Amino acid sequence: MHEKEPFFISDSKRKCKELGMDPNVIARPKTFLNADKLEEKRISYREILSVVSFFSNKLLDSLKGTPILVGVSDADGYLLDIAGDDSIKSTIEHFGIKIGSRFVEEDTGTNVISLSLQQRRPITLIGKNHYHSFLHEIACYGAAFHYTDEDSLLGSVSLMMPLPFQNPLFLTMLSQTVDSIERELLLRKQNRKLNIMNQIMLSSTNNGIVVTDKIGITTGFNAAAEQISGKSREVALGENMIDSPLTGDYFKRVIEHEEIFNNEVLQFDNYKGERVDCLFDAQPIYEDQQMVGAFGQFRDISERNLLEKYNYMAFHDDLTNLPNRRHIKKEMEQLIEDASIGNKRKWAMLFLDLDRFKVINDNFGHSHGDILLTEVSKRLAKYVGENDVVARMGGDEFVLLLKDFKDRDALIQKTVHIMNLFQEPFQVGANELSTTVSIGIAIYPDYPITSEQLMIYADNAMYQAKKQGRNRYVVHTNELHANMIDELQLEWDLKRAIENNEFTLHYQPQVDNETFELVGMEALIRWHHPKLGMLLPEKFIKLAEDTGMIAQIGEWVINEACTQNKRWQDAGMLPIKIAVNLSTQQFLTQDLVKFVENVLERTGLNPEYLVVEITEYMAMDIDYSLHILEQLKALGICISIDDFGTGYSSLKYLKDFPIDYIKIDKSFISEITEDQNDTIIVKAIISLAHSLQMKVIAEGVETKEQLDFLKQHKCDITQGYFYSKPVPAEKIEARYMILN
Repeated sequence: MHEKEPFFISDSKRKCKELGMDPNVIARPKTFLNADKLEEKRISYREILSVVSFFSNKLLDSLKGTPILVGVSDADGYLLDIAGDDSIKSTIEHFGIKIGSRFVEEDTGTNVISLSLQQRRPITLIGKNHYHSFLHEIACYGAAFHYTDEDSLLGSVSLMMPLPFQNPLFLTMLSQTVDSIERELLLRKQNRKLNIMNQIMLSSTNNGIVVTDKIGITTGFNAAAEQISGKSREVALGENMIDSPLTGDYFKRVIEHEEIFNNEVLQFDNYKGERVDCLFDAQPIYEDQQMVGAFGQFRDISERNLLEKYNYMAFHDDLTNLPNRRHIKKEMEQLIEDASIGNKRKWAMLFLDLDRFKVINDNFGHSHGDILLTEVSKRLAKYVGENDVVARMGGDEFVLLLKDFKDRDALIQKTVHIMNLFQEPFQVGANELSTTVSIGIAIYPDYPITSEQLMIYADNAMYQAKKQGRNRYVVHTNELHANMIDELQLEWDLKRAIENNEFTLHYQPQVDNETFELVGMEALIRWHHPKLGMLLPEKFIKLAEDTGMIAQIGEWVINEACTQNKRWQDAGMLPIKIAVNLSTQQFLTQDLVKFVENVLERTGLNPEYLVVEITEYMAMDIDYSLHILEQLKALGICISIDDFGTGYSSLKYLKDFPIDYIKIDKSFISEITEDQNDTIIVKAIISLAHSLQMKVIAEGVETKEQLDFLKQHKCDITQGYFYSKPVPAEKIEARYMILN
């Protein structure tokens, strides 16, 4: 008993009969796409054909040995692709069936393509289910496929085989294949929508972003990724990130095992040959709890690492890797600042000097001396507590900051233990070298003193220990009290100095390194103390800051410098720039800009001949500093960063602030020809400043060798004793100024 035909097959065959078709005559397609139209259609269906081909080939591979032909049509019935058994291909070509031909009932009768598109469900046409007799020896299975989110018909997939090979299982396999095709097409469609959102997101971040599909193909590559990698988006899209020599393993593990990576450090050379440091994140992308791709993010930290390296070099000793003098000074200033706001704690400085170290150097050589210093540093570092700091000040001098000790007795006990560390000899090569240590102790008092004062007290106590026979400690006490009384007296004298106009300015020349012309001067304050004579700034400026008198003194300096400069110019002398230092308190004064503007207006000095110098510390509050500096710059004056390299520098303020000059601190210049770290730092500062269109001033230049180094590395301006120490105005007029 034969199974009854489905109604749609019977309807189709009846329609063919009504159209007058002869079932014994071969029905050939009558409509064909020409070559151009076919190519255009295949291009528009490229993604669809790619997906269908992928899953169709999997189906054909599973049915190897069975003569099967797979056909793919578009939604209008045009045959766009044929794959499978060559003998069946040859047969259907004899029937006029080829790629580009259209299947409609009016031309080709009852056929699997037309019916599957009409019914939009899997169908079977076997033997006499066909209207035309030439197809009675063929079994066909067909199914339409859609965009399932909108039920949009896309085309059909058909299987054709000789009748003896028919099997109902083929329809099931075809249905499963079409399901896979529809899921993949929907996923790709969603990925395209996701890609649009990705592009919006990708363009709004400075991080390099890479997005892939679920097999690793790159679908998103933003401008930042182009910048970091040097690879264009056009080249990157379509590449498989699993093949990347740099990140391929990460993407492979994300895609295959859904692993997540955070802050992986990557280092590579970019297309310019520059070293790039990145932090890399990678994670799966999910859609409806299904993994649909991978997300990778690159954060370029090269600039940050450069800054960290620069800061490390600036604050650590090259030989021992211990903190250096600058580091200790910062630590002490922080402790003093904490004490000023009520966070008092017991702390002291121990100044250590190795006994007879020169003898070791002279007898065993400096290389052995360096090894000894390194071994001493290791022994000291092992002893200090978690909150304590040990530093090398230079030569054979070390400093320990001991914090949070219980009382004086506990401090002395610690000191004795440190001295005992030197009882055991140090292994230096094949030799055992012994040395002792002299220690000066300065305990920070209950009243405020400066870090420099405490260091002087500890240093003086250490020298007293040396005088008493070495290998001992001395605590600084009486001198501390005496200096306190002297400081109180000096405070009263300072107040009187402002009233009696006891201040004067000395000027230190600044010389252009190419033309050797005088291009500027720095105005430096001096105090004619009625009893103590001429006092340099380090004797009273910190006191002025602590007592709040620094702002008034700073205003006097600006007014006097502008007045003097205008006086020189009116006398017919060559106009040059005069630089004045701003104190932190002065910089934070709300009426600073107005005051400078009034001084320039009152003196008549052209603003371009005034330079104000600020320190890196003042620039820490970036928003405030930028606001003030932009206002000062608007007046027409120049801005200089003083003592550059001694603070915790930020490349951001260098990039954003309207800075004209960077002054390299003299602590870097003093050993520029001997200390490799200082050499590297100075060269880096010059290169950085020039790349930001700023000029570089080197202060503290004392020797021809230092000057030659600076000229060789394109430092713009020199200031220091090599040309002149700071001198009074009348000596400037006599020695440096040139009449127009």
